[in-house]
Amino acid sequence: MITKSELKRMAKAKLKDAEILFRNRRYDNAIYLCGYAVELTLKARICATLKWRDFPEKAKDFHHLTSLKTHNLDILLRLSGIEEKIRADTAHFQTWSVVQTWNPESRYHRVGSTNRITADTMIESVKTILQVLR
Repeated sequence: MITKSELKRMAKAKLKDAEILFRNRRYDNAIYLCGYAVELTLKARICATLKWRDFPEKAKDFHHLTSLKTHNLDILLRLSGIEEKIRADTAHFQTWSVVQTWNPESRYHRVGSTNRITADTMIESVKTILQVLR
């Protein structure tokens, strides 16, 4: 099991790494890490909502909790208990619309498939949404 506070620390580290990659024009991987920052923050939020100290980490920990073993940000948002707040606020929803385009399969995108503007938009959207999720 992984603690809620460790999930938050990992999310901050992923976002910081994404910013470093962005500054070094590594836009594809910057976006990739952004998605994981959101995923980890959502999982920490799920812990808070369910009043769990820890989140399942290993395959055996997910027994009867398979819906939590996902990278799908929309599913995690639904389980987080904060979906209505995001969807009800126009600004939050617009920001979420950018963030939710992330897909872990982007790791297979060809190098250079993302540009600076797209990466910058994703990073700024992730920063905003992480503040809302906390």
